[in-house]
Amino acid sequence: MEVLQRPGGELATRPIHFFWVVDCSGSMYGEKIGIVNNTIQECIPEMRAAADNNPNAQLLIRALQFSSGASWITSNPVPIEDYGWEDMDANGLTELGKAFDLLAAQLGIPPMPERALPPVIVLLSDGFPTDEYKNSLEKLKKLPWFRKAVKIAISIGKDADDEVLIEFTGNSELVLQANNATALARMIKWASTTASMVSAPSSKPMNSTPASAPIAPAASVAPASAAASQPANANTPANNGAPLVLDMSNIPDPDDFDDGAVW
Repeated sequence: MEVLQRPGGELATRPIHFFWVVDCSGSMYGEKIGIVNNTIQECIPEMRAAADNNPNAQLLIRALQFSSGASWITSNPVPIEDYGWEDMDANGLTELGKAFDLLAAQLGIPPMPERALPPVIVLLSDGFPTDEYKNSLEKLKKLPWFRKAVKIAISIGKDADDEVLIEFTGNSELVLQANNATALARMIKWASTTASMVSAPSSKPMNSTPASAPIAPAASVAPASAAASQPANANTPANNGAPLVLDMSNIPDPDDFDDGAVW
C-alpha cells in the first residue's frame, strides 16, 4: 500500500472508495433482496474491523441500486465508522447500463481524487440486462480508476448472466456463484470483508491463480508499475507504491452450499 508522508513524519491516510451495486429488479423480490439487505447490514461491523486493521486507509462506502433506471441510495461517500445500510426494495426491469452510467460519473477525476487507493466495486445481479448496457460498460472501462478497481460480481441464481458479469470483472474467478440463500450470504460476507482489506502491502500478488476467463486474465488489481507506463495527466490516478492485491485463496466454494432450495 502506498503511504503518504506529511511534513514532520506523520502518516497520511488515503481513501478506498467501496461501491455496492445491487440489482433491485422484480426477480430479486422476496428472499433474495431480503438476504442482501440483512447480510450487508450484518457485515458492517466486520468491515469496520477490517478497516481498523488498515490504519493508513480510510474506507468510504456508497450504494447504488438499479431496476427500471438506477439511483444512488448513498449518494456521497460515507466513512465506514458512520455508515448504515438502507434497505432496498425490488421491482421493475434490469437496466444495468443505467447503473454503469452513474458509476462512471463518480469514477472520473474529479469527483474521485487523484491520490487514492484503488476503489472496490461489488456488483450483485440475478438476471440479464434489459437495456443496451455495452456502450455504458465500454465507457466505464476507459476510466483509469475503473481499470485499477477491484471488481467483484455475485451471480445470484441459475438465471444470472455470467458472461456479462465476467465482462464487468475481467476475471471469471471474481464472479462468485450464489444459487441459494446460504451461498448468497457467504459470498456477500467474503466480498465485503476481504475487499475491505485489499490494500494490504505486498511485493507480489497473494495466492493468485490464472483466470479461466478468455478476457483480461490479470490480477484483480493493477500493479503500480502499470500506471507508471502511462503518461501522467490530470485524469490519471497517481499510484506509485507497491502492488495492491486481493487474497483469492479463501473464496467460498459454492459446492459447499448445495443444500436447501436452489434458485
